[in-house]
Amino acid sequence: MSGGAAVVVGAGPYGLAAAAHLRAAGVETHIFGRPMEFWKNRMPAGMFLRSAWEASSIAHPEGRLTLDEYRDAEAPNMEAPIPIADFLRYADWYRRQAVPEVDERTVSRIEPNGNGFRVRLEEGDELHARRVVVATGLAPFAARPREFDAIPAELASHSSEHLDFARFADRRVLVVGGGQSALESAALLREAGADVAVAVRARRIHWLPAPKMTGQLAPARRHLYRPAIHRLLFPSTDVGPPGLNWIVAVPPLFRGFPKVLQEPMAHRCIRPAGGYWLRSRVAGLDFSLGSSIRSVVPEGDRLRITLEDGSERDVDHALLATGFRIDVRQLSLLAPALARGLRVVEGYPVLERGFESSIAGLHFIGAPSAKSFGPVMRFVSGTRFTGRELTRGVLRRKGGMTPRNRRRLLRPRPRPDVARST
Repeated sequence: MSGGAAVVVGAGPYGLAAAAHLRAAGVETHIFGRPMEFWKNRMPAGMFLRSAWEASSIAHPEGRLTLDEYRDAEAPNMEAPIPIADFLRYADWYRRQAVPEVDERTVSRIEPNGNGFRVRLEEGDELHARRVVVATGLAPFAARPREFDAIPAELASHSSEHLDFARFADRRVLVVGGGQSALESAALLREAGADVAVAVRARRIHWLPAPKMTGQLAPARRHLYRPAIHRLLFPSTDVGPPGLNWIVAVPPLFRGFPKVLQEPMAHRCIRPAGGYWLRSRVAGLDFSLGSSIRSVVPEGDRLRITLEDGSERDVDHALLATGFRIDVRQLSLLAPALARGLRVVEGYPVLERGFESSIAGLHFIGAPSAKSFGPVMRFVSGTRFTGRELTRGVLRRKGGMTPRNRRRLLRPRPRPDVARST
């Protein structure tokens, strides 16, 4: 099987946006992966996107195929906060128009191969690619607190391992965590009939503010009419508090800050917080704030969990909404020679312009690029910068941009946070 100039591994929002941008710039591109697999199989039904409407469109090289266009064409009743099911329908609509040819076979191994890479598939086929873009998402990096290392899966599971919580009806469940996933999982568990408690390491729950809306406009359109002062304070990337949000919205600006400042800025922008619409749904739950896990002991088909304050919880199950810990060297699809050759910091690949790693031709996008390009890379809104910067890097390495490609990449784009007249 012959290969193209670039292979994109992964077909989530970042993989789809990358393939759309590369193909539009004339780069021969092959994309592998089941479209939106993580979103379909690792997020329970009934969840909503934490990000605001204007921050949730998958980037297109011509600024098209936004949520606004999808709503106008296919879903006039769609509104924010956006249910996962609605976002998946939007992503499929985007894919059919921007990246209609997605190869759903699974990449099993990426190996160095002279001037490029050999990409092996589970089915036995292989191809050569000069460039590989890894966009495999978060699934391989689910983090479990070490206290749960020896606990079997039937007693403790990660929040990303469930599509629904019906199996927990009439069972006592301790949710560990205080961010969006923890709080929304707690709400869904209670609504499924579980007896829910929540252990939060922080001393308080942080809540995202409800958007300021104007008049009696349809909910999905209200974001288009934000007051001017709001548009000045909050860029459409929707990551971080005022001030920091504009710094992280411009990744080259974020990269210009000393490393000693980047870390606290990023941490403040992505601290655990819950969507405003969850407050009423978790009201009255048993919250233990400032409570880390001290010990976990299986007792038959139950767990006895001791918190740092000495209190104990006897539960049927622990749901670990404890986020993800990036370490790209642990990706099974990377051949050992590639994993050893990667320059990493705390598990994150060190990336240069074009999202290129220390191994020439190997790029990482999405959450693994957050250490190099800032916290916006953890959200769908990061696909805007990623698509264009990745394409610039690939074209630059190919020996320079043609005038046509330079015009395509550098011409002004419609601002997604400015109201359209339609």
